[in-house]
Formats: sequence, structure tokens, C-alpha cells
Amino acid sequence: MDKNTRRKRRTQRIQRKQIDCGRELLFVHRTLQHIYAQVISSDGDKVLASASTLDQDMRSELKNGSNIVAATAVGKRIAEKAKQAGVLKVAFNRSGNRYHGRVKALADAARENGLEF
Repeated sequence: MDKNTRRKRRTQRIQRKQIDCGRELLFVHRTLQHIYAQVISSDGDKVLASASTLDQDMRSELKNGSNIVAATAVGKRIAEKAKQAGVLKVAFNRSGNRYHGRVKALADAARENGLEF
């Protein structure tokens, strides 16, 4: 089984568990150069908050968008924006990525700044 097949299986397993939770979802998408986060409503039709390393204010303060420092900054920013939108509890969807490195740094920063998973 190759890497992409394993990732797709993890994604399906995670999404099956989150269907019944009824909370807003915090989606994380990771590429080689950037990391993105979105808080989506529980019915899945509206983006309530978003942050990424491509935002203008983030680019000015970060040298590199693909390290743990950048992921921590995005986690802090998404927590602030989610609180402004009135969201305090979310379900964490890591899009099949392992809970390790940049994904873990983003989640930890979001927890420290007030989001509950």
C-alpha cells in the first residue's frame, strides 16, 4: 500500500467519526511550502474563519511558511479568528496527515489560544 492510499484511508476514518459530532470543524491542509487552516460550520456550508501562511500579515512576519514556527503562528491566528466568530469548540480534521510536526504544532497553538477540541 502506497503513501497516498494510507492517507486516503486515514481521511475516511477521521471523517466517519466527525459526521455525528455536530461541532464546527477545524480543517488543516498541509503542503510542502505552506499550511492552511479553516473553521467550517457544522453543516459544512460556510467557512467561519480561515488562516494560512499566504496571508499578507503572516508573510511579512514569517521567513518560511513550511516550518513549525509558521504552523504555530497559523494556529494562534485561527484560534483568534474563530473566537471572534463565536466558535469555541471544534472537531479537528487533519486531512489524513499524521498528528506530528507541523500539524501537531498548529493544533497545540490553537488549544493554547482558546479553542477546545
